[in-house]
Amino acid sequence: MSRSGYTLPVFATAASMAALHWLRHRQPISVVLVNLITPAQLVEIHIEQVAGLSENMALAITRSDPGDNLDLTRDTPIWALVEWREGEEGVGEWESGGVGEWGSREAESAESAGEENIIILGGEGIGKQVERGNQAAIYSYAQRLLRENLQPMLATDEKITVTIILPAGRSLATRTSNAAFGVVDGLSLLGTTGISQPLSAPGQLDSLRSELHTKAVNYDTLVFCLGENGLDLARTMGINPEQLIKTANWIGPMLVEAALRGVKEILLFGYHGKLMKLAGGIFHTHHHLADGRREVLTAQCAIAGLSTSHTQAVFACNTAEAALQYLKELDKNTGSDWVARVYSAIAQQIDLRVTEYMKNHIDAGVRVPVCGSILFGRDRQILVKSLNACSVTAKLC
Repeated sequence: MSRSGYTLPVFATAASMAALHWLRHRQPISVVLVNLITPAQLVEIHIEQVAGLSENMALAITRSDPGDNLDLTRDTPIWALVEWREGEEGVGEWESGGVGEWGSREAESAESAGEENIIILGGEGIGKQVERGNQAAIYSYAQRLLRENLQPMLATDEKITVTIILPAGRSLATRTSNAAFGVVDGLSLLGTTGISQPLSAPGQLDSLRSELHTKAVNYDTLVFCLGENGLDLARTMGINPEQLIKTANWIGPMLVEAALRGVKEILLFGYHGKLMKLAGGIFHTHHHLADGRREVLTAQCAIAGLSTSHTQAVFACNTAEAALQYLKELDKNTGSDWVARVYSAIAQQIDLRVTEYMKNHIDAGVRVPVCGSILFGRDRQILVKSLNACSVTAKLC
């Protein structure tokens, strides 16, 4: 059986707790208990190193362990720098720039209003959200995990600044699609759970099917999210988390499984550069197996009547995001609506191909679920909803 591990926010939290423990007790600690919140369980996380840097500042280091997941962050160090603060201006070497080698003040605070006793910053290796003024890419689950585990360790009047640092984050980010989502210069602390399922290991599909079986018992409408960005965005839309399923790249088998389990409606929710592959009949979306994004987008541009020169320019774009930006600029400069026309056609084609796929892979007596598609861009804004998606979404939100 594949071994699950933990997500990056868990290790960031563990390191932060160990650093705060040193500030409190002036002693290193080798293991901390982290409350994952989702799921509701306590887990032991090993601490590799702890050191006091000054009277008011300590650094702790953990290493990522994603279990049997083929994750590029495996064994990467996660640093947490924790500093006591006095008043609103902070204390110690930080304000004078004395710890510049440890972290960066440039990344904006991920703090929420009214939670000023714990300020969370992204240092070196934590990505910056370009479209949010370079705010640190530390998302809601990571923030909540940090706050709820650190808060019990603080007295009422105590304040700290926590800076999360990924020394290898900047180089690792070049091997991800982060830039497509507007996150640059590092990795994101993204996720909705503390458990890192072995989604890239051989047991991936069995794990996904098991989750689907459980949720299909209680719900006849499910939302398939291809990745963490889809999961996070779907939650912010108000969709019940119990109806969300992360499919990773196994779209085809999961569609068939849903039909066999009596699911009546499926909402496909994903980044346009991933989900549009389905419009080309690609139902395992890992780029190592197939990648027809450029061909799908170009074909739909031609069908919609885009001129040959512009269609050729779309085909020449290196990424689906670049092609989308090209169409947006074209609309802006000419007053046209190519983005809406092309992407509406893609969404409708996805719905058609998905329905055909299920009909071809299930017995004639099995009811085919109604499927709708929602595609979003790197700015996490929805680009288009298919007609079916509008109907399904109305029942979910």
